[in-house]
Amino acid sequence: MKIHIETERLIIRDLEKYDAQGIFDLDSDPEVHEFLGNNPIKTIDEAHNVIDLIRKQYTEYGIGRWAVIDKKTEDFIGWTGLKYEQRVRKDFSYYDLGYRLRKKYWGKGIATETAIESLTYGFNTLNLKEICAAADIKHLASNKVLKKVGLNFIETFDFEEEPHNWYKITKPEWVALHKTIKTI
Repeated sequence: MKIHIETERLIIRDLEKYDAQGIFDLDSDPEVHEFLGNNPIKTIDEAHNVIDLIRKQYTEYGIGRWAVIDKKTEDFIGWTGLKYEQRVRKDFSYYDLGYRLRKKYWGKGIATETAIESLTYGFNTLNLKEICAAADIKHLASNKVLKKVGLNFIETFDFEEEPHNWYKITKPEWVALHKTIKTI
């Protein structure tokens, strides 16, 4: 098990095969999938496939979504992190910031906390030049998180026949944002 980030309340680590039940609990929930095409998984085998695909990204691109674990209870909260995205924007590939949490963890600041940690990792450890994200325009919570952590709205585009907001932050913008935060 490879731990990438540890905060006061969370462990952020590679997804492992034994996370299948957690992935199933997350991705079988229709409310979690409301803005993701409304196609929740139905079997534990599908959860294993999700983990296999993510672990393949670790090998191919050196990055992929990570498990978010509650430090006190060791409960699987969801996933977070960066991935090399080639499907959402047809014209170009990019590093994508994303997060998905089990419903019982919504509204607790976990998406914001893990997004900040993921951006810090992307800029400081991977030395990325920019990180992007997309969110269904109707997904108010996700759009709010992306703005809150410093990504800038760029445009609206269609993905799978649904309008999405497109966000981006560059490394210089991230550095400037954190210099500002530290001096307040």
